[in-house]
Amino acid sequence: MTHLIGFICVRLIGGCSKSSEGENEEYTKQDGDSITESRMQMDTHDLTRKLHTKNDSKIVMLVADGLGGLPNEVGGKTELEAANTPNLDALAQRGVQGLSIPVLPGIAPGSGPGHLGLFGYDPLKYEIGRGALEATGIGFELQDGDVAIRCNFCTLDENGNIADRRAGRIASELSAPIAESLRQIQVDGIEIFVEPVKEHRFVVVLRGAGLGGNVLDTDPQATGVPPLDPVATDAESEKTAEVAKEFLRQASEILKDQPQANFHTMRGFAAKPNLPTYEEVYGLRAAAVAVYPMYKGLARLVGMDVVGNASNLDEQAAVVKENWDDYDFFFVHFKYTDSTGEDGNFDEKKARTEDFDAFIPKILELDPTVVIVTGDHSTPSFLANHSWHPVPTLLSSDCCRYDNQTEFNESSARVGGLGQFEAKHLMTLALANAGRLGKYGA
Repeated sequence: MTHLIGFICVRLIGGCSKSSEGENEEYTKQDGDSITESRMQMDTHDLTRKLHTKNDSKIVMLVADGLGGLPNEVGGKTELEAANTPNLDALAQRGVQGLSIPVLPGIAPGSGPGHLGLFGYDPLKYEIGRGALEATGIGFELQDGDVAIRCNFCTLDENGNIADRRAGRIASELSAPIAESLRQIQVDGIEIFVEPVKEHRFVVVLRGAGLGGNVLDTDPQATGVPPLDPVATDAESEKTAEVAKEFLRQASEILKDQPQANFHTMRGFAAKPNLPTYEEVYGLRAAAVAVYPMYKGLARLVGMDVVGNASNLDEQAAVVKENWDDYDFFFVHFKYTDSTGEDGNFDEKKARTEDFDAFIPKILELDPTVVIVTGDHSTPSFLANHSWHPVPTLLSSDCCRYDNQTEFNESSARVGGLGQFEAKHLMTLALANAGRLGKYGA
């Protein structure tokens, strides 16, 4: 492993411990840049279970989805660099920053793996399909053997090709009754649940004997081509693929006269996952404050309580304040830096970044011990898609090693004190800065 992790001293009751700083450096860096093979193989959660300690500290992780970007021309600025972000820049002067790698160099992650990494779960070890996230996010209780599928309404042209992969991001009040109309679909031997989610998204859950979750998406991730057929990738999932084909066949008849959402794709086929919780591995009472169901679902799957029913940043700030005394850790999610990037709209992503910046003081006035600002992945409007680019990440606490950066963006993160590091290490850095990790070894 060649990525350098910033060396953060541990905040104890009496302040930062100098001895802890040296021990942390010994753990994360050896023989120049390499970590020993035995340490690479160590399960971080086994370690945090042994070392986590209780105190009154508060950790807030602010996730601007798809935060990282690219310039639209050589020598230009990214969306974050072009945005007016006085509050993030002020926070940068009280913190340390770097670039986090969500999965591995060169790998563009989905939102599930991206967030799992931020939460400290190795996304290569813990795989969660988007269907399970979506279903759990709306409060659907998955049972063992269920297969959940995240579906997107789409618009087909007269030739059966996809003209719009998201049906124009159809409004929720229009899409919900269309989704509910699919409840009439029946397949022998299978119980089918269809639940609206938000805008163009809905969930299908299949329940019955012999279903596996390993089926490829039917979304070709492109327009001008027809949807794909569901294809199983193992024998245990063949039945699921056949059921999905029949569901799509019946859905095409039901939806054919819809002006906008005249078909749908199926993504993220997934069985019910089983993950250790934040309380188990970090000793944290954790709360999630999110608008979109998928992110609520991911939070629930790692044992966070989903609190409030906020629909915007102002309401999210109020929810955090209302629940401040009841939790040690708050995950706050902001979606629109991602959706505007996916739409290829540089100016809108810049504007939403500025909205996110304006929200920062409402969190800081609560005086958290540790504040993290990051994204689950990069979504450059230049690419109009998730990308593999490392994500600007900022950590601020009373005892972090300040790196003298005066702005927060891709350029400053590239030379910041955290360097480039795997996102799965962010939680241990947060715990250390909050004084919630004891010493490792004698």
